[in-house]
Amino acid sequence: MPSSLTLLVTGLSTGLLAGGASCAAVQGGLLAGAVTRRSPATSTPAPAMAGARPASPGGARPSKPKRAPAAAPAPEPKALVPVGAFLAGKLVSHTLLGALLGIFGDALQPSPRARAVMLIVSAVLMLLFALDLFGVKAVARLVPRPPASFGRVLRRSAKTDSMATPALIGLATVLVPCGVTLSVELIAVTSGSPVAGAAVMAGFVVGTAPLFTALGYLFRRTSRALSGRLAVVTGVVVLAVALWTAASGLQAGGWASFTTNETAAVAAPTPAGSQGPATDQELPAEEAPVRIDTAGKQIVTLTVTDFYEPTAFTAKAGVPTTLVLRGKDSGGCARAFTIPELGVQEIVKRDGDTEIDLGTRKPGTLRFSCAMGMQTGSINFKEGA
Repeated sequence: MPSSLTLLVTGLSTGLLAGGASCAAVQGGLLAGAVTRRSPATSTPAPAMAGARPASPGGARPSKPKRAPAAAPAPEPKALVPVGAFLAGKLVSHTLLGALLGIFGDALQPSPRARAVMLIVSAVLMLLFALDLFGVKAVARLVPRPPASFGRVLRRSAKTDSMATPALIGLATVLVPCGVTLSVELIAVTSGSPVAGAAVMAGFVVGTAPLFTALGYLFRRTSRALSGRLAVVTGVVVLAVALWTAASGLQAGGWASFTTNETAAVAAPTPAGSQGPATDQELPAEEAPVRIDTAGKQIVTLTVTDFYEPTAFTAKAGVPTTLVLRGKDSGGCARAFTIPELGVQEIVKRDGDTEIDLGTRKPGTLRFSCAMGMQTGSINFKEGA
């Protein structure tokens, strides 16, 4: 079981490297709405005239009226204050969710393919959000909307320019997860601990904070310039992320592979202790990616850093096989390892080996991936390989 500190670092690195862009695309509209609220409208009375005097009975001309000095506009709140309130609300809701997922991990833990379906459903929702931002009326009724009462609360807060509005919107982002968030939620579930689950989700939000802060500051300062274009720009980004999330879901479920730069393991199964070269680089047999040990068991070794190395193996069918996940300073989403076809999901050790019994495989391809389908690979079992 990974420690809470390890999961905090995992969430932080995932949010910093991948979650910021993905979640900003999905939640950018919420962020913009939270930080670009208008100041309350005030009526503009007719300017008071100083020094005006009524005409005298004798018809004397009144003195020339003078305008009273205009009242100084109320100072706008500091640009980063609403951004901070938004991020604080987001941190609270995601940390609480992580704790709940840790508590109910055993009961709530989805299979890899169930999670892949969740990713695809998330992609469909993002597609609807994008089309709605483009003004497509046909999808207006299909887009999930917050309750009317929630909208009234936001409007009342906006009228007073209260910091409660961005905080409430930040809290609500837990209901609009991006694909990367779903992956981190899986890690929180598999942690089986409320403290560890809260740690990984809190670390994730902190990791996304720098990009959200920069975007929030930009929205706050340029809201008038972007007001007519923000919906379209956000829609384009959300559409792109929807397609990316759908592809990730298909890969996470093992139904498709869009990876074109697979690094193949060129080793053939080699009996341990043989003198022949195991690979083109002449690795010792015991270090070959695919080998047969002295007991006749086939060992397939996958090195896990922030990536998978190699990403393609050729192994022998009909032989008892063990997959070894060799963590070498592993981090990020690569640690959440899955084999969708077998329902396998493991958190790889940061440094050390994790063994998975694959049984005796028939000829065919067995796909594996990280929990969010971004990193994939395969083991091709062949007769007489």
